Amino acid sequence: MVLTVDGLQMRYGEVQVLHDVSFAARAGEVLTLLGPNGAGKSTTIEILEGFRLRSAGRVEVLGVDPAHADESWRAQVGIVLQSWRDHGNWRVGELLHHLGSYYPGPWPTDELLAAVGLTDSAGHKIRTLSGGQRRRLDVAIGIVGRPELLFLDEPTVGFDPEARREFHELVAQLATEYGTTILLTTHDLDEASRLADRIMILTSGRIVAIGTPSELTAAIAGEDEVRWSIDGQAFRKQTADSTEFVRGLFAQYGAELRELEVRRASLEDTYLALVRGQEVQS
Repeated sequence: MVLTVDGLQMRYGEVQVLHDVSFAARAGEVLTLLGPNGAGKSTTIEILEGFRLRSAGRVEVLGVDPAHADESWRAQVGIVLQSWRDHGNWRVGELLHHLGSYYPGPWPTDELLAAVGLTDSAGHKIRTLSGGQRRRLDVAIGIVGRPELLFLDEPTVGFDPEARREFHELVAQLATEYGTTILLTTHDLDEASRLADRIMILTSGRIVAIGTPSELTAAIAGEDEVRWSIDGQAFRKQTADSTEFVRGLFAQYGAELRELEVRRASLEDTYLALVRGQEVQS
């Protein structure tokens, strides 16, 4: 496993922030961490990145305890924050070449530019880039040292739909073509559903669910909702097999059936059910 967390705990004075958090990530996997503000996401990520010491539990990232990691370990870990301050007068290619000089085996600049779709922008000053191009540069900075593990924090905040789609394609490419393991934190449930191989939901310092998007939706959100009308009268039905149920409706009512709508259980339903359930327990 690229990343292993077992019984992670974090306490600030009398406040327990993380309670026995456990999970793992394999090579080339996109693992997404979801949770409301204050759930403990940032604390978890900072511990994994080696920027914060834990109170208890076992953590291994690339086979090393981040609390005792050296510079060679840090060269294998890439981090893309929500924002990165830089000098707008740097040219894209020059900046990546300069940053690459700090690593023992960096991406060749031309190959890196091609990988993130910035070849045509190599000679452009950073301050002239669009939002989507700027975020691609952020990723290039995060992977310039060819990391095995990449942390992405809210990567598409403020993106327009086209830039978001392009960025999602880039993340998928990093995982599938280059084998980069990615730990993504986001509040965008559609983004999580599109990108994640598996999703973890953290709330009140506890992992309350982990699985693929479809597994979580099927296990927790439950049944689909079918709505229809006949002769102006509206009907509604919860069902585990909406396809078979709709087939039966057509067989029974045929052309009389109107305003048919199938609302499938979603990741949002799952997320809200888990978070609200944890809040009630707390």
